[in-house]
Amino acid sequence: MAKIINIIKGTKDILPQDVEQWHILESKALEIFSKYGYKEIRTPIFEATELFARGVGDTTDIVNKEMYTFEKSERSLTLRPENTAGVVRSFIENGMARLSAPVKLWYKGPMFRYERPQAGRQRQFHQVGVEMFGIKNAAADAEVILLAVNYLKSLGLCDLEVELNSLGCPTCREAYKSKIKEVLKPEFDNLCEDCQSRYEKNPLRLLDCKVESCKEIFAKPEIQKVIQSDFICEECAAHFEELKSYLDKLNVKYTINKLLVRGLDYYNRTVFEIKSNNLGSQNAVCGGGRYDSLVRNLGGEDTPAVGWAMGMERLNSLLPVPEPELLDGYIVSTSPADAFELAENLRTLGLKIEFDLANKKFTKQLEKASKVAKYALILGEDEIKSGTVSVKNLSTGEQVAVAKNKIAETLK
Repeated sequence: MAKIINIIKGTKDILPQDVEQWHILESKALEIFSKYGYKEIRTPIFEATELFARGVGDTTDIVNKEMYTFEKSERSLTLRPENTAGVVRSFIENGMARLSAPVKLWYKGPMFRYERPQAGRQRQFHQVGVEMFGIKNAAADAEVILLAVNYLKSLGLCDLEVELNSLGCPTCREAYKSKIKEVLKPEFDNLCEDCQSRYEKNPLRLLDCKVESCKEIFAKPEIQKVIQSDFICEECAAHFEELKSYLDKLNVKYTINKLLVRGLDYYNRTVFEIKSNNLGSQNAVCGGGRYDSLVRNLGGEDTPAVGWAMGMERLNSLLPVPEPELLDGYIVSTSPADAFELAENLRTLGLKIEFDLANKKFTKQLEKASKVAKYALILGEDEIKSGTVSVKNLSTGEQVAVAKNKIAETLK
């Protein structure tokens, strides 16, 4: 016997019994996002490596540690670790800047990161997300946050917390970075290896560290004083106040988290996360923010933008397992040819119908029908002669003879 080839670590098969739950996530996304005017976009799952190095940031863990990169025809290509950079590339390349603002896009699909597999997170994982281009004011930030909340509510998820922060603009953020470095300098040797690397390259990312020893350092009063300070400039502060006023008016509850910086370099001003208390320590189900410089950094015109992404595996882990969807009818017959013909006729009328391709005994077929269908369509010799079908309601046991041309009407 040939050796079995197993699935790659960090990936999972989505089996038939699980796919229905994925369909719920996807259909709800289409339903809710369409109400807000978002159009679906589908970008390639691999792009030029430079897109992510320039877009996501060469100081991030994603670019430094987690990307799946390969060479082909002397060109470096990377499986997408996130989709904002790819959507921005498409926005630029396809001239969407010429469209009337705002340009609203949404996507779903697989992403790839080489990291330790854990609850709700795999090396191939799936995200659903939205991006809005062309609107600078805080109404855009408020809409995408509200959109995320309403999407999650449509899935039945209500035990959620919205956390907000403002990272300011590049100008006011520089002074803050200097203060962070200054107050943490005496603790440098006690920081984890990643934080020591971030200290010079991207000191704001220090605040995003999940290592307990680093969290204890950041909790010290003298360091908290700097972290909690209002460092953002007057214009950025006005933008943040405007966002909060929109959310208050829309009854979106939120808390301010000064440690929230997100893991990607392109964010400015608004950043946010939506968390669930049912996921343990890794409890974020949605993350996003504003990235006003990304379109320009990737070669496009200066275009404000804001968006978010959700991990679909994590969403699935929070949803109740749906009841299996039953067939409309299962044909029970000892005449496969007649069963095949009847099944195909009913399928053309929009019904979900199966019959026994293995030609098992009548009792076995009836047993199968009781597990997978609402009705058993019994097609024996007597029924074939009379041009009828015995339709049995498998929940009540009621059985009636129905003419073939009336079966669809009876089942519907």
